[in-house]
Amino acid sequence: MNVNADPDGKLVSALVRGVSILRCFSNKCQELSAKELMDLTGLPKPTLFRLTDTLCELGLLRYSERLSKYVPGLGLLSLSSPVLSRLALRQIARPQMQALADLTEGQVQLAVGFRRELCLVEQANSLGNPIFRPEVGVHTSLPRTASGRAYLLGLPDEEREAYLRDLHAADPQRADWLDQRLGDARRDLAENGFCRSHGDLHRELESIAVAMSKPQDGELWVFAVTLPVYSPLCGKLETEVGPRLRTLVRSVESVLGASGLS
Repeated sequence: MNVNADPDGKLVSALVRGVSILRCFSNKCQELSAKELMDLTGLPKPTLFRLTDTLCELGLLRYSERLSKYVPGLGLLSLSSPVLSRLALRQIARPQMQALADLTEGQVQLAVGFRRELCLVEQANSLGNPIFRPEVGVHTSLPRTASGRAYLLGLPDEEREAYLRDLHAADPQRADWLDQRLGDARRDLAENGFCRSHGDLHRELESIAVAMSKPQDGELWVFAVTLPVYSPLCGKLETEVGPRLRTLVRSVESVLGASGLS
């Protein structure tokens, strides 16, 4: 987050800058030099080193002498544990997700979103499944995935429109493309009850996604099934896989309602 994008002055700038350093790391970018962090954050060298020293002291960052680069610290792993523990829906959904993964010989994913972020929090894979297995906590693309588009269509209209307006201002061509894909997603939802990937992120994979009918404590959950394109079930998304995914989602919602967690 850009500190200058805080007209009300409600944010603590040092904290924002520290978090901006941590957010430079991802599953695809696990090691960064001081120069790379300066380029990514725009922070001056003295400020960057003051913040990285503090983050290292707190265990949230670590400097690897072997790599001569910074890497995420184990303290971040400890911080994530309470988040995963409070997401009780994961435990409720896991057995049914595994059953569907085994039945389809594919992968079933569960992502949860808040505002403009959607993160993978659970996945189930069939035995011998060749599909890439992302780590829990990985961010899911909103424009380019079935889960992302199901999430966008599940947001309140004003939130989705604000996201699209900002995207149009930043990247009109990408925003126009997303408008078209959201039109496809709306038709998929109306006709089949799920959104599909159309191979936008991984051409070798076919995915469909269904969002829960309402948020849970302000967070919207999305279930997805992913199959390799050569799977015979890719030709049966509308007749077999989609109905089973919708049944899984409705079943989880029913358990939540019965348990009083919804």
